[in-house]
Amino acid sequence: MENFSNVVKKSILNISPYIPGKPIEEVKREYGIKDIIKLASNENPLGPSKLAIKGIKKKLKELNLYPESSVYYLRKSLSEYLRVKEDMLMFGNGSNELEQLIAETFVEPGDEVMFSSLSFVVYSIVTDITGGIPIQVPHKNFRHDIDRFIEKLSEKTKLIFLCNPNNPTGTIITKDEFEKLMQNVSQKTIVVLDEAYFEYVEDKNYPDGIKYLPKYKNLIVLRTFSKIYGLAGLRIGYGIAAPDIVNFIERVRPPFNVNSLAQVAALYSLKDKEHVRKTIKVNNTGKKFLEKEFDKLKIEYIKSHANFIFVKFKYASKFVFEELLKKGIIIRPFFDNFARITIGTMEQNKRLIKELKKILEK
Repeated sequence: MENFSNVVKKSILNISPYIPGKPIEEVKREYGIKDIIKLASNENPLGPSKLAIKGIKKKLKELNLYPESSVYYLRKSLSEYLRVKEDMLMFGNGSNELEQLIAETFVEPGDEVMFSSLSFVVYSIVTDITGGIPIQVPHKNFRHDIDRFIEKLSEKTKLIFLCNPNNPTGTIITKDEFEKLMQNVSQKTIVVLDEAYFEYVEDKNYPDGIKYLPKYKNLIVLRTFSKIYGLAGLRIGYGIAAPDIVNFIERVRPPFNVNSLAQVAALYSLKDKEHVRKTIKVNNTGKKFLEKEFDKLKIEYIKSHANFIFVKFKYASKFVFEELLKKGIIIRPFFDNFARITIGTMEQNKRLIKELKKILEK
């Protein structure tokens, strides 16, 4: 077999492929278990809106046609919903694609890209794809250390990724911290505020990125329909930024990158406010239940502002992960004793706790 390591871009050699949460079908094949719950990828346990499903069914007969590349109807509806101009919106095959498009648009080899050392792994991947230099800022008690971010700013800093709430820890950057960073950042540095879990946050000290766009022209806000709207399988995310920034990113965006079913599902999801309210209620109730049960089991955890909880077991998280798999429960192990657990329905949460008790008793 040919070895192309001397042909491929050097920066690509640094990349470890992204490993998502273990799929349900894979667990079925490996363990022969039919009743499986997935609490690994922060998906909405209620599924998509019934209105979204209705919209998808209407669109099925048009699958022979390419989708509208301009995302016209969703753009118009989202513009009204967010109260921003249509030319401030951009759409991607999930917000992940937008993160890569942003890096491809602005980062040249040798430019520095800054992000927290304990945050979404895609930031590191898109940095390497573009040949940028990753500047990983150590976290402080599982939170973004904004003072360290400011210390590491340089003339080479081209891009900053801020995940808020942060994945995998669930912690937030406050309004004061965000303002402090932005006041120290050069206008030549693009700041990306990744708000994938925005809708779950209830803390008054949380900065709503869209409100800062008039003040900071170098700011990009990213959001998604994957989480609270339950459309992870269709892959659709969006960004809001100054029209000039959007225009440059549009030059890099591949045509037809958002499929027609995703567009119509997102459009109908925006109309179903009750589904969002129900999702938030289920999440808040489940979060309180899990925190209470974790306290009883003496499992350490980080207070979360999202739809997942970052926990620390007394044992290696991989051991707990594998033991839960045998019982048909999928969580997301991280380094050492840490793991991320998605908040499910109450039935799913109770099943998780029941099996965790058995594992810890062993």
